[in-house]
Amino acid sequence: MDKILTIEHVSKSYTGHKALDDVSLEVPRGAIYGLLGPNGAGKTTLIRVITRITLADSGRVLLDGKQITEDEVFHIGYMPEERGLYKKMRVGEQAMFFARLKGMSRGDAEKRLKGWFERLEISNWWERKVEDLSKGMAQKVQFISTVVHEPKLLIFDEPFSGFDPINADRLKQEILGLRDRGATVIFSTHNMASVEEICDHITLINKSHNVLSGSVEEIRRNAGGNTFSVIHRANDTAFNAAIEGIATSLGDSRGIVGGYRESKIHVPKDEELRTVIARLNEQCALRSISEVIPSINDIFIRAVNGTL
Repeated sequence: MDKILTIEHVSKSYTGHKALDDVSLEVPRGAIYGLLGPNGAGKTTLIRVITRITLADSGRVLLDGKQITEDEVFHIGYMPEERGLYKKMRVGEQAMFFARLKGMSRGDAEKRLKGWFERLEISNWWERKVEDLSKGMAQKVQFISTVVHEPKLLIFDEPFSGFDPINADRLKQEILGLRDRGATVIFSTHNMASVEEICDHITLINKSHNVLSGSVEEIRRNAGGNTFSVIHRANDTAFNAAIEGIATSLGDSRGIVGGYRESKIHVPKDEELRTVIARLNEQCALRSISEVIPSINDIFIRAVNGTL
């Protein structure tokens, strides 16, 4: 795996609290990487360590195989959850200020910024005061200021908060576009639907530890545990008799349209699936059987509760 970011055994403590405890993970180049976890799990602390806002007590953070220095931070764009705009400045002046801090020339900064302002339909706000912006508009300015210098690693903390559904979808498309143009994206969020829509890989942090990492597809399949949905016409007694000894019913079936019922089953052994299907087909008027893949939200809840 070609990785852009490596976290090796990072720990960080504050007075009376261990925010990160021996956390390790690898972020593949060109991926959209979800950083998940309940409030207080350590996500924001990890982001602050990556961006050198906070220094780790132990462990290493490597960008492209080299330990991150102040100079390397210029290759990172970070949009924190707490938006930091100066209310009395003009919007364009504020965006220019951030671009110049990232080392851009005035000419390049203005050209790229105005292109982004037009793209996100806020060009007429260039000369307006920041204090006049709505929360969503301010978020667009912050997003542009984060990406304008075209960093190779982008980090967004709750990027969709404050957006209506239309603008949230627009931002998702922009993030996907940045990934397609070569950037690697990390975003921390509680929005599990967004994770399933755009993330390639995730890490779940809980109680200061990395408790789950991997590709979204692999994690969902591994968490499924050979669970299947069966559509059939049999009553519960006949259905349970058909699978006895080779599969386990996961509760009573429910009626659906057309006189069919849906039942959930667990098949412990892969090699028994053919036998299960054959029995159901013979005894239960089988219409379909399909694997049940849990959602990231389900996995999140199970992992946090220790039942995964």
